[in-house]
Amino acid sequence: MRKTLHSVITGTGSYLPSRVVKNEEFISSSFFDATGTRLPKSGAEIVERFAQITDIQERRYVTDDQVTSDIAFLAAQDTLHSCGADPEQLDYILVAHNFGDVSAANKRSDFVPSLAARVKHKLGIENPQTIAYDLPFGCPGWLQALIQADYYLRSGDAKRVLVIGAEVLSRVCDPHDRDSMLYADGAGAVLLEARESDEPVGILCHSTRSDTVQAAHLLRMGASYNPAYEGQELFLKMEGRKLYEYALKTVPQAIKDCLDKAGLPLAAMHKLLLHQANGKMDDAILKRLYSLYGETTIPEEVMPMTISWLGNSSVATLPTLFDLLVKHQFNGNEITPGQTILFASVGAGMNCNAVVYRMPEQGE
Repeated sequence: MRKTLHSVITGTGSYLPSRVVKNEEFISSSFFDATGTRLPKSGAEIVERFAQITDIQERRYVTDDQVTSDIAFLAAQDTLHSCGADPEQLDYILVAHNFGDVSAANKRSDFVPSLAARVKHKLGIENPQTIAYDLPFGCPGWLQALIQADYYLRSGDAKRVLVIGAEVLSRVCDPHDRDSMLYADGAGAVLLEARESDEPVGILCHSTRSDTVQAAHLLRMGASYNPAYEGQELFLKMEGRKLYEYALKTVPQAIKDCLDKAGLPLAAMHKLLLHQANGKMDDAILKRLYSLYGETTIPEEVMPMTISWLGNSSVATLPTLFDLLVKHQFNGNEITPGQTILFASVGAGMNCNAVVYRMPEQGE
């Protein structure tokens, strides 16, 4: 059998911000709805109901001296150290994010130079053939960057691609919107390399869809819900119910389509690494997926979750989760050689994507 090029993950890394923000810190907040009306329930009641709906108990925020490119660099550094890779040998650095660098002192998006260029600078890479660019694609951005990297590697255009997902959502969420409790900060990364193999390994297939006619503005930027808010910032806003319905309709089918494309049954999926957006929503997506196959029994630990303690860090959720599993830092739940992993994400755009990935066997 003729050997072909495959995209294989050879290193992983992440950065979890040091500041832990528990739900209790939001009890004293003043929350308003989209009409500018203050919510009648007490802060304690709002927070308790939020936890029941989302499973989130705490999240991580960066310190005031950090911005997104800083934590992207730390995740990149961790990744390169994990596999002993030479940064000068990287062909591409792809950074997925949505808001650029937003500082604590000036909460405006800063995209120039690109975050990828800033990470390359921080890594001290002199090689001009290490191409660095950003990918804003909503929460599925990191996975879409992984898909782009796969094209580069399988075409022979590249041998090594560093793919980073980093976000600081704590500075773009409205303190008077209860949805602000969803959001978190974090960064994760992987190193992808081209490997010759006569057996399918690494990225087996992928799929992406964008639905913009009806769903483009389910996630958008807008003014604070508090009519008395004096700042001029725009904050991340979400049509929660419509977004939930979109995700439940599209994500399970996208996962099934990707498995079908790979010629694999549902039983071949050892782990589903799903974007950590909302605990209850992810549970509903998982149940819907199994129902598409006529299955009612869902294997335990098939969908590991970090949202209860890391919150929703957008593009960082998938690479962070993957890094924790690969490095056996997930309370007994782990990924092992030979397993088939399904990555899937959904978010602003609206965009949805999925990737089937086969972990290399030892020695591959």
